[in-house]
Order: sequence, then structure tokens, then C-alpha cells
Amino acid sequence: MKKTDAIGIFDSGLGGISMLCTLSSYLPNEKYLYYGDCANAPYGTKSREEIKERCFAICEELIQRGVKAIVIACNTATSACVKELRKAYPQLSIIGMEPALKPAVIHKKNQNVLVLATAFTLREKKFSDLMSLYEHEHRIYRQPCPKLVELMESGDFHDPQKVDDALFEYLTPYQDCNIHSIVLGCTHFVFFKKRIQELCGNHVEVIDGNMGTARQVKHLL
Repeated sequence: MKKTDAIGIFDSGLGGISMLCTLSSYLPNEKYLYYGDCANAPYGTKSREEIKERCFAICEELIQRGVKAIVIACNTATSACVKELRKAYPQLSIIGMEPALKPAVIHKKNQNVLVLATAFTLREKKFSDLMSLYEHEHRIYRQPCPKLVELMESGDFHDPQKVDDALFEYLTPYQDCNIHSIVLGCTHFVFFKKRIQELCGNHVEVIDGNMGTARQVKHLL
């Protein structure tokens, strides 16, 4: 393993490109190898075993290509098997992602937070454990958004009407909940961040975990 080796990044499809963009801006002198598993997207509707099988196959491919670290640019894949991957490949730094709940509530009181993620991420113990750290003081709402993943993978994210129809479906139920912040718990959703901000207004903070993950990559390397 050399300093000049690439950082491997993978996702269930196109969403992790948002993480790649953040990393390449934050660490511009690194080399990157991106694996988008579009043929098997989405992961959010698959079983844990199916997701694990794909993640191990992808990691084997990246390791064969000589990466010095692997970023799981997918909250769903992280929830499914990040511990198993770290145990299987102790020679590597393996960095996962989780919904950025902490930045949404840190140094604040009585926050109403809406977490947008895949159904798999929201029902997993990993996310329940994360929620338990903050739900005694804050109100946390969970909303799965499968159509946003589908829009990205199909290329329909360029269609403003289809995007707005999906966002209205997921956001309208919370319009009377006095939401303070929205957490984007899927890298696919970062591509809709600007539109979500426009629809919700500047009084709502829209947060993703990409920069926090990039800082962790730098720290570990």
C-alpha cells in the first residue's frame, strides 16, 4: 500500500458520485476509483444478505485494483455490513456513512428533524441506535424516499415535474410539524438538495453527511 494508491468509493449506483465530488474537492491531490453498482440498484429494497454479497464482491474488486482505503458512499450498505467488511479487511481503512443526525441537533434544543433515507436504512438497528442518542430531547421523523433513488438511476432527475411530484409526496405530510432541519440519509438525495431547500425555505436547514465523511477519510489516512 502506497500513498499514491487510489481511494476506492462505491455505491449502489449514481448517488455516491456526490461523495466523490466532495472528496475530490476536499482532497484534490488524491486519486479515486469509483464503483457504481447500477446493475443491482437499488439496495434499499434488497435483503441484508443480498446487500452483503454485493458489498463483498465490490470490495474484492477494489482491493484487486490496489486501493488504500474504501469509502462506502451508501448509507444502506453501511447499515447492512460495515462491521463485517472491517473485520474481513483489517488492512484497510473502511469508512461508512450514516444519516447526519448529530450535526442537525448538536448545541440545539427541542429540534424537529426529518430524516429522508431508504426503507432499509431507517428500519435497521444501526439507525435506531443513532436515534436513541437524541430522541429523548428532539423529535425525529423518518421518511423513506424510494422514488428519489429511482429518479436518479433512471435519469429522470432532469425532469422537474417528476422531481417535484416525488418531493411533494414525501415532504407534504410534515408541513405542519415545524421542521427545523432535514437530514439527507442517502447520497442519491444530495442531488435534490437545492430543490428541497427551495421548497422548504431558508428557515429549514438541509444537511447531508458528505463533508463529515470526507473529514473522516482525511483523518484516517
